[in-house]
Order: sequence, then C-alpha cells, then structure tokens
Amino acid sequence: MARTASDHGSSAPRDVEQDQASGRFLPDRVDEASRRQIGWWLVLMALLVGLMVVVGGATRLTDSGLSITEWRPVTGAIPPLTTEAWQAEFDKYKQIPEYKLVNQGMTLAEFKTIFWWEWGHRFLGRFIGFAFLFPFVFFVLKRKVERGLAPKLLIMFVGGGAQGALGWFMVQSGLVDRVDVSQYRLAAHLAAAFLIFAYILWIALDLLMPQLRSKRSDLVRLRNWATLLTVLVFIQVILGAFVAGLHAGLSYNTWPLMDGQLVPAGYLFQSPWYLNLFENIAAVQFNHRMAAYAVTAVIVALVIMGRSKSSAIAVRQWLHVLLGLVGVQVGLGIWTLLAVVPLWLALAHQVGALLLFAASIVLTHSLFSLTAGHRQLTTA
Repeated sequence: MARTASDHGSSAPRDVEQDQASGRFLPDRVDEASRRQIGWWLVLMALLVGLMVVVGGATRLTDSGLSITEWRPVTGAIPPLTTEAWQAEFDKYKQIPEYKLVNQGMTLAEFKTIFWWEWGHRFLGRFIGFAFLFPFVFFVLKRKVERGLAPKLLIMFVGGGAQGALGWFMVQSGLVDRVDVSQYRLAAHLAAAFLIFAYILWIALDLLMPQLRSKRSDLVRLRNWATLLTVLVFIQVILGAFVAGLHAGLSYNTWPLMDGQLVPAGYLFQSPWYLNLFENIAAVQFNHRMAAYAVTAVIVALVIMGRSKSSAIAVRQWLHVLLGLVGVQVGLGIWTLLAVVPLWLALAHQVGALLLFAASIVLTHSLFSLTAGHRQLTTA
C-alpha cells in the first residue's frame, strides 16, 4: 500500500533520529533543534566578527595599528607584564618610520595606550578562533552537524585564519617605508572581514528559517534589486576603506558640495587616470559620496516596489528597517565629514555600515528563500 503524505510526514522525524543516532560522524540529516542550536551559535559568531570590525576601526582611527611590530600568533597573546618587557616593545616601535617621523618623543605611557588597542584587536581575533573551534568540535562529537554543513563551517574557520594572516600582511606595509598601512591592503582586510561576516550570517539564516512550501515568482524582481543593493553596500564599504586609508575624510569638509564644487577640480589629477580611484583624495571621497547616493536610491526604489500587498510581511518590515538605517547612515556620514572625523562619530558610521550590510543580507536571503522554494516567510 502506498504511503500517504501524512504517513511520510510522521515518519520523517524518526528517519532523522535514526540517521543522527546511526553512529556516522557526520549524519546526512539532523533534527530541527540541532539546526537551530548551530544557527544561533553562528549568529553569535557573526556578532563577534562585527565587533572585531568595530575594534579594528578604533585601532585604525587611534593610529594604533603599527604599535606591535611582530606577528606572534601564540606567544603574542600574552602582553608585556614587566617594565622591562614594556620598554622592549617600545624600543621595537621606535625603529619604524611612524615613530621617527610622526610620534618622535612619545612617552612610554602614550605608547601603552596605542599598544592596548592593537593588542586587544589581535586578542579578539584569537578569542573568535576559539569561540568557533570549541563549539564546532562539540557539535561534531554530538553528531549535530550535517554532512553538507561541515565543509561550510570549515570554510569559515580557514577564512578566519587567513584573515589574521591578511591583517599581518597589511601591518607589514607600514613598518618599512611608510608611516601608515597601504590603503590597498586595508581595503582588502576590511573587505575580507565583511565577506566572512556575510557568509556566516547567510548560513545562520539557512539554519534558522523554517521550511518553505511554495515559490513566489512574483518577488523575483525585488530579489534581484535586493541582491544589487547588497553588492552596492559592499562596494561602498570598500570605498570607505580607501577614504580611511588615505585620511580623505580630513579634506573637503563641506556638504553637499566639495569646497564649492560638485566634482572637485583635482578629480583626475593623477596619471594614469585609474590611479585616481585609489590614490587621489578628491576622487576617493567623491566616489564614496556618490556611492552613498546610489545606495539610498536603490533602497528607496526597493521600498516603492515592496509596497505591494502581495509582498511578504517580513520583506516589507526589512525594507522599512533598511530605509531607516540608510537615513541614519547618510546623516552620520555627513556629520562625520563636517565635524572632521571625531573618533566616536567615525566609529558610529562604521557600525552603521555593518548594520546596513547585515539588513541587506537578511532581506536578500528572505527573497531568495521565497523565490527559490526552500524556506518560508509569513505573507499578508
């Protein structure tokens, strides 16, 4: 006798339990409770990565990133504990151009301030590594990790380690011939952090959102625009990294014009022309401004498209969140520029970028779920 849909549905939990208890190190399927446990753990990991981005921003804004001139992944976890050890670290710092050309005459007490910022940034990176590794091993031993999920978790772990190496590669650029780090390496380091954040958050949403029963082909256009928004926000973050790396926020501190001009006179000052996109303060700041307007325009377009009654309730809610976030973020950006980049405002602006990116990811994931047929959202 053929099995009915209800018979199949009632047997599914038993099949999952049998698969999870079969003795396989990585079962093909796990129960919903296990998926949700791992999902919320990944949300916590995404929050820690976000915190890492903010601490990294503070380290950069306080000019602390070059205070530790060596990369010691293991022994570097222990800070100087004696006066002699502190003096030894200070003596190493005195050998690099930043001290000789910018901070000549700095006291040991002043050095300790910038040292703690960089040490804290590195320590948080180590903490995140352990906060990922130990729960991962626990979940595997408890057979809560699906076979298909394990490679994705390994990518996260390896990506985190590679990000640490990329961070040191960035620091190296400021230890020999420069008084700060390369804006190219800074942009790469920040871009990698946002990509890791996005990947972790996306997988967490895969695990936490309930199963979908029907497709929503009417939302495909909205999904495509949301994808465009996420890409634009990511590009804007990279442009912001070049603004930070060149200290471009300390120039053209007027708005909406740039010292009385819509397009600054020095936009194409350098040759070849493409160098202006990465090395010209006027061009870099102008591009960051224009990208902000583009992001705002796309969000407004999304809100207009998403006002249809047929749109999912959660989708409309996230569109309103995005509209509010972009308004705050643009306001923070203008305020930061006019106030000539005070620390707390610049950090708030960076947090705003992270929140805007996260919200765009959640919206995009929700729309992919509704249009691809593998997740469910409540509809009006």
